[in-house]
Amino acid sequence: MATESSKPDPPMNLSIIVERNPAESRLSELGIKSWPKWGCPPGVFPLKFDAQETCYLLKGKVKAHTKGSSESVEFGAGDLVTIPKGLSCTWDVSVAVDKHYKFDSSSSSSSSF
Repeated sequence: MATESSKPDPPMNLSIIVERNPAESRLSELGIKSWPKWGCPPGVFPLKFDAQETCYLLKGKVKAHTKGSSESVEFGAGDLVTIPKGLSCTWDVSVAVDKHYKFDSSSSSSSSF
């Protein structure tokens, strides 16, 4: 007698997406200048994203190391970055960050140190 086996859900895509130097029209379309701002000094910061974050870096340079993976992504001033919900990573900030950010409106959570 055969039984049904349940297949595991495919793994979530927890990759950081970097859009380098997006057009001014794209930034205006997103309304980035109306988003809140956040900044941090150089240092190493462990982060967990409980909601998807989209941010636009005005200043700074970051190398993000994804927890449980050998993946690392570099981004900096002029980059539009999307960080998926559920991602744990460490930001290695070599140049102080100043950014506009927005969390996915379907969740009221944010990133946490």
